[in-house]
Amino acid sequence: MEVILRENDAADWVYRGEGAANLVLSYIGSSPLFIGKVMRIRKAPRSDVVTVRSPSALTAHERLLWKDVDELISSSDKEIAGRLFVQHVMKPLLGSKFVDAGMHVLVSTEFLESVEKDIICQRPPWRVDNAQVDTQCDSVLLMSDHSVFSHGLGGGAEDTNFGIAKAFEDVLKSFIQANDGLCTESLLTLVAEALTKSGVLNQLLEVQKLDNVDIEGAIHAYYDITSQQCMVCRELGEEQAKKYTSLHSASLNESLRVVRDYLIAATAKDCSLMMCFRPRKDGGSGSEHNTVYLESTKQTFDFKADNSSHEPFGSVSVGRLVPA
Repeated sequence: MEVILRENDAADWVYRGEGAANLVLSYIGSSPLFIGKVMRIRKAPRSDVVTVRSPSALTAHERLLWKDVDELISSSDKEIAGRLFVQHVMKPLLGSKFVDAGMHVLVSTEFLESVEKDIICQRPPWRVDNAQVDTQCDSVLLMSDHSVFSHGLGGGAEDTNFGIAKAFEDVLKSFIQANDGLCTESLLTLVAEALTKSGVLNQLLEVQKLDNVDIEGAIHAYYDITSQQCMVCRELGEEQAKKYTSLHSASLNESLRVVRDYLIAATAKDCSLMMCFRPRKDGGSGSEHNTVYLESTKQTFDFKADNSSHEPFGSVSVGRLVPA
């Protein structure tokens, strides 16, 4: 059965934070479908400018570039296209263990309007002045809350907010049993060991290595794909331009591969990495999560690693190659 969030559902979602383009809400209700999830809602500028949505999320050249990903090229929404890019392109390369593509859930206008009203007092004033909930959206992105472990962490939003208000070292004392002044150093050790054990950096490196020509080479393939005169070669001397002859003599499929690999690698270079830790209780055993042992404090921690590759699809499109 298709789920649609309506006005009365808004009370189950609370403000978590926001960036330049999206708001993030946490779920506090009791529905099994949403427990352990966060919601990402698109923002709209607080101005009189009316946003006109394109009937197609991708340009003709972008559809050519990603022609092998049927769902992606048929998408009519830029944000949905971004999720499909993560799901069908990045996730197979980086692994489902490290990438959460999320899922879109339908929402009513009344739900979005109610959310806007409920959270406005919790948002930073300058954020409120600049943007509001985009009530023209018909769906939101639902993702796993990677700060939550399956057996619970204890504490809640009030505990977290109280901790944020304290000095960083004091916050770390709540779960790292180190001497005064050594909690931050212990955290750095913990992160380093978890990164090594997870293998996530190796996965990222392999994807980043797909690009073997960098922007200086990919731009030549881009001009060939778009059937334009190469503006780079035009500015170069005859001798300098010769080293790019092989790129300009490549087949269309090879040019597409060069640009595609560059964009995939660029996404892997730009993505953020989130690490979450939970100290094991004495005698605790059996966990679906990876664990690391912190020798300095004699503690064992469960951890999760997640690549946040949910950039707007426009930032990983052919247009990214055009020089400013």
